[in-house]
Amino acid sequence: MLGVKSRNLGTLAAARGGASTTGGGGCRDAWELRPCGMLVQKRNSDVNQSQTIVPTIKVKVKYGSTYHEVNIKSQATFGELKKMLAGPTGLNPLDQKLVYKDKERDSKTYLDVAGVNDGSRMVLFLDVMRQEKRLVDDLKNAKMDKSKRQILEISSEIDKLVKQVANLEMEIYGGKKVVEKVLLNLIELLMSQLIKLDGIVAEGDVKLHRRMQVKRVQNYIEVLDKLKIRNSKIVNQSNVVRAPLQQHVNRISFEQKLISPMEKQRDSMKWPVVVTTEWEKF
Repeated sequence: MLGVKSRNLGTLAAARGGASTTGGGGCRDAWELRPCGMLVQKRNSDVNQSQTIVPTIKVKVKYGSTYHEVNIKSQATFGELKKMLAGPTGLNPLDQKLVYKDKERDSKTYLDVAGVNDGSRMVLFLDVMRQEKRLVDDLKNAKMDKSKRQILEISSEIDKLVKQVANLEMEIYGGKKVVEKVLLNLIELLMSQLIKLDGIVAEGDVKLHRRMQVKRVQNYIEVLDKLKIRNSKIVNQSNVVRAPLQQHVNRISFEQKLISPMEKQRDSMKWPVVVTTEWEKF
């Protein structure tokens, strides 16, 4: 152990001595001390590595009877090359099949790794099966997007109806009688939203969202049914107030009928006025 340690120290001292004997700081900058105590030559910095120039190559791609020359970086992928070919060929990059050296290349494979050089040639084909699958998926996604928009619109309408249900609930539980037709119309509107939801074809998360809205509408219809029963048991306050008022009016008219004959009899008799007090004269 002492021998190894002494040799390491000797190497370090020799390196330092060599660095001190040379002029300038160039040799000193070429060495670095590792955490383990080993003195090694410095590696290139990340700045120098990032300044490495990637060469641009020209590849010739045949599609049908037409040749297309494309300038591209040698470290690019075949997927990037497909995107550049989408413009001149009119093919979607997902529908393209690039064959280089009689082998189809994956979109994630790098050109330089596959051995593509400046002037290399390759052939482009239209993958019909892949194109059909993509079109079916696009159509399916379009239907799902349409169903999602429809459910969001119906959900917005349900929110408006829910506010009306909440207002009626406050009035009825507060003892105010509501016209029954208002409750029936609100139930009918919720039923129409339920029919719209049943007519939407959905899958996955969209189907789950539709099911939640259906359950929500059903719950509020049940609430309205309970409110309708409670509303029917509330006595109309206007009738309660009108009955005592009518009795009071009838009583007044009866008393007037009794008083009127007495007043007429008194007027017909014309009683004479008699003075009973003698006032002192001054």
